[in-house]
Amino acid sequence: MISRIDLQHFKCFETLKLPLRPLTLLSGGNASGKSSVMQALVLLHQTMREHEWSSRLMLNGATVRLGTAAEVIDQVFGRRSCVIALYDGDCGRFVWEFEGERDEMSMAVRRARGESATNSGWDTDGSEALQHLLPIPASDHSLTDRLRSLTYLTAERLGPREYYQYDDPQLTPVVGPRGEYSVSVLHSGRDSQVLPALVNDRVPPTRFRQVEARMARFFPGCVLAVEQVPRANAITLGIRVSRGTDFHRPVHTGFGLTQVLPIVVAALSAKEEDLLLIENPEVHLHPAAQGEMGNFLAQVASAGVQVMIETHSDHVLNSIRRAVRMGVLSNESLALHFFRARREEKDECGPQVESPAIDTNGNIDSWPDGFFDQFDNDMNYFAGWN
Repeated sequence: MISRIDLQHFKCFETLKLPLRPLTLLSGGNASGKSSVMQALVLLHQTMREHEWSSRLMLNGATVRLGTAAEVIDQVFGRRSCVIALYDGDCGRFVWEFEGERDEMSMAVRRARGESATNSGWDTDGSEALQHLLPIPASDHSLTDRLRSLTYLTAERLGPREYYQYDDPQLTPVVGPRGEYSVSVLHSGRDSQVLPALVNDRVPPTRFRQVEARMARFFPGCVLAVEQVPRANAITLGIRVSRGTDFHRPVHTGFGLTQVLPIVVAALSAKEEDLLLIENPEVHLHPAAQGEMGNFLAQVASAGVQVMIETHSDHVLNSIRRAVRMGVLSNESLALHFFRARREEKDECGPQVESPAIDTNGNIDSWPDGFFDQFDNDMNYFAGWN
């Protein structure tokens, strides 16, 4: 498990040292740096997967497009370089220093250093051959496998479609950043086994039946039908939400169904120690379904998948707190981080990132201003206390 990520001169951060847990929740105001943390991991994933032998960090690819080096390097303190470092539990440390001209669309590896339990250590200036952004003797590490197989779901997920693209699972092993391959992954792996800790005992332990059962928790009565179009690389998705109706096309069902499906497919397709990054899992969901989402992601993290979410939903947070209290997830397996937009004066409104602690009863020790407090602020106003 990645236990910490450090960023230096990356996007809006001068310096960031962020602890990670099996479930990490990123919250805070808009444009405060939450997505930037995910993007640092995604850039490593994108380069390792699409450009295995590259000695440059690829800023633009199939998963994310971040533009030029000038848009990735901290505008205030950075010049031509940035640093990304990962701590893999007690198994190693990986540090990359990247540099590039401000108008370039990739950044050279200026230095790669670190050590792991299976390697005495390495320190290279990037002039030697690299594999997965590491010297070849150090590249055979479980961290690179986890980064390459990482799943990243953006907030802008694919909406209802008449049909969905169907590809070879070797080309589309994950659901894609917009969930565009979700139906393909569901169909091609419909008989694959789900992690035992996530199995609903009422249905067979296969991916399709487990996804269908989970979808019914969000949308009672939900039944799925997935069929390949003859002589075409396309799949249709049928959805039924009542026994009294036939299957409908996604365009005739609630928008939330197609927003939740990629998350459920990604989670139930994951293996232990896989990385799952999700922006705004609550999009287009009723508050009760948002609560179900938090509980589901707590179960996924408890099953051994490392999950990082960015959310603005107090319903997601509170359902995770309830999961901790019920023993679904230990409090030590949860990290909460609250981000503020950086100000010119560092002490103007507190640190850029605060990390409240949570106890075994789901109680949070501190509530920074802006940390899921809008409901209380509104109620205080109506009560005449503000």
